[in-house]
Amino acid sequence: MNQRFLRVCTEKFVTPSFVLAFLAVLLLTLPASAQRLRFDPSGWQTNWDKHSIDLGELMSGGVPRDGIPPIDAPRFVSLAAAAEWLAPQEPVIALIVEGEARAYPLQILTWHEIVNDEVGGLPVAVTFCPLCYSALAFERRFGGTTYDFGVSGLLRHSDLVMYDRQTESLWQQLSGEAIVGDQTGTTLTQVPAQIVSFEQFRHAFPEGDVLSRETGHSRPYGQNPYLGYDDIDKKPFAFRGPLDDRLPPMEKVITVSFRNRHKAYPYSKTREERVIHDEVGRQPLVIFHGSGAVSALDAEQIRDAREVGSTGVFDPRLGDRTLRFTYQEGAFVDEQTGSTWDILGRATAGPLAGQQLTRLNHGDYFAFAWFAFRPETKVYR
Repeated sequence: MNQRFLRVCTEKFVTPSFVLAFLAVLLLTLPASAQRLRFDPSGWQTNWDKHSIDLGELMSGGVPRDGIPPIDAPRFVSLAAAAEWLAPQEPVIALIVEGEARAYPLQILTWHEIVNDEVGGLPVAVTFCPLCYSALAFERRFGGTTYDFGVSGLLRHSDLVMYDRQTESLWQQLSGEAIVGDQTGTTLTQVPAQIVSFEQFRHAFPEGDVLSRETGHSRPYGQNPYLGYDDIDKKPFAFRGPLDDRLPPMEKVITVSFRNRHKAYPYSKTREERVIHDEVGRQPLVIFHGSGAVSALDAEQIRDAREVGSTGVFDPRLGDRTLRFTYQEGAFVDEQTGSTWDILGRATAGPLAGQQLTRLNHGDYFAFAWFAFRPETKVYR
């Protein structure tokens, strides 16, 4: 309800019945579909009549549109400059496009959630939803147009709902799908990205760049505004749907999807096994889970948080052979040549030194969030 309107009502001694009648008339002026919304859609130019979801599933996250400001003109600094404020164990989103490597620290993304960038000549949106721990990158050019994305201030199943500034369509961050507006049915192309520690990124890409803290906004970067949220015994925030009882809601999972087949690998298993060979939708894959990054949502200061490790998902095929990996003394080693590989899928020593495994799209999420969108997912046992 508009606070200015309430103030005027109070000053003029308008009765509550008049207020209710006024609101009823206001609602009737909205499109029929928008009347089911649980938030105020005034000011939006969205086509509410076109949607692929029940509009009642959208809810306010407690902030207005762009109340969490995206970064539209990102600046980058060298690894040495970033090391002055970024601890070696802090988590970053590593994105490599056409040989250009960039790191997006979660200490910054936690406060902005979206970075509109261009890497290796490709316009991308690098996104992070703290409530789901989902770090995903998407191409933002499609149909001949480059789109800019912002934070709508809305949530669906606790996940960030983005919007594009060109059509004001709403997009689900976890799936990359347009769910409301003229772009409904369009799905953004995902770009492989992974969460690793700053030290791991720095070691792998000594010429890489790091997103600068000079964002044009004043935020306490490095401080976690979701203190203690990354706790397997916690309950998810702003989630009203049924919980899947196969895993604790707040257990992290690594997820892989191919040919409409979905599989989730619980951290409790991946941290224990370190290397998992599997196949999903006829796509062979290998999952690495090594030591490295701390949680961005645990301690008050991210650098003081507990270690949760770093993950990567790759195609184990290299040339005409399929490699098998083991975990030995903190490194990944292929059985065929004895070469050593890092968490980013790079051979760092041995006969295959310099080779790169093909990165596969995947995600790291709290289990409740992934199951809310992909309930048909199989769970690795």
